[in-house]
Amino acid sequence: MATVVLAGGGTAGHIEPALAVARQWMKNNPSDKCIFLGTKSGLENTLVPAAGFELRLIPKVAISRTPSASWLRIPFDLISSVVSSIKVVRKGDVLVGFGGYVSAPAYLAAALSRTPIVIHEANAKPGWANRLGALFTCHLAVAHPVEQGKFSDALLAGLPLRSDVATACVASASHWESARTAAKARLGFPADAPLVFIMGGSQGSLAINAVVAESVSTFNNKGISVLHSVGKLNALPPSKGGYKPVAYVDAMADAYLAADVIIARSGAVTCSEFRALGRYALFVPLPIGNGEQFVNAASLVADGRAEIITQKEFTAHFIEAQIDRLLKVAAQAPINGDDQDLDAAQKIVALTEFAIKS
Repeated sequence: MATVVLAGGGTAGHIEPALAVARQWMKNNPSDKCIFLGTKSGLENTLVPAAGFELRLIPKVAISRTPSASWLRIPFDLISSVVSSIKVVRKGDVLVGFGGYVSAPAYLAAALSRTPIVIHEANAKPGWANRLGALFTCHLAVAHPVEQGKFSDALLAGLPLRSDVATACVASASHWESARTAAKARLGFPADAPLVFIMGGSQGSLAINAVVAESVSTFNNKGISVLHSVGKLNALPPSKGGYKPVAYVDAMADAYLAADVIIARSGAVTCSEFRALGRYALFVPLPIGNGEQFVNAASLVADGRAEIITQKEFTAHFIEAQIDRLLKVAAQAPINGDDQDLDAAQKIVALTEFAIKS
């Protein structure tokens, strides 16, 4: 019986692919055990137990993007987190990391305890944690081709889809148009009105929310329905006309299927799930980081299924001037989704099995 330790906490972008791999592992190896590493402040505290997996908490190593006095604590926080991680990782047969704050101390713990490491990089530009982990392993997988560095030789696995998105992609394969109509009905929106689904990632976006708040009258005046995921930690505005705000969308597969246009950040998971089920997207990449969100959306733009706008350009005036055009372009976009990531979890499981044996 093998024990697989998975590290990928903080946001849904790190957690959902890890959960998909854990589910696939247990499907293939029902007598084995999967344990997740996380911190007390991440979404993993909700998502991992809900999926039926064990979660072990380690101290968070918070690194601000700009230099500050908090950087003086980093060495001490890192040592504490690595020590806590070793207690879990050394009992496992392999560590599978997906990036983010949880992964960095886990990689160091695995290197110190000589535990095999497998890394999956979801973004088109690898993050710092996974670049660190890659120093200790050759068992690498990516969702997108990477042109430079060690990840350029990685297994091109795709991005593991959450179970509801994968199920919907398979179920809709022979009847995409009726699947989209049925999803809109399940969400409670009229079939004869266009639907725009707006979200700012798993935690919401204050910048996107502010623009949407100024645009509610525009949407209502044009007869456009809106499903707006504002984020659990953000204030929930009132519903008005066809505008329906929610803290978090549980039925994500239906939201992707039902929407004529999706307005969202272009995180790796969002892009992958949109590719599987969505029709047309306006992406507003996060303006901080290493620019990975612009790169994540590039292939969808090239395929004619999306366009990109900067956060500075995304305004209420833009929505008023461009939403009709976006809906018109969306109506000409392919009705079908794309199943290219359906076997991504199985590919990573196979790589993990190879890492254990070697």
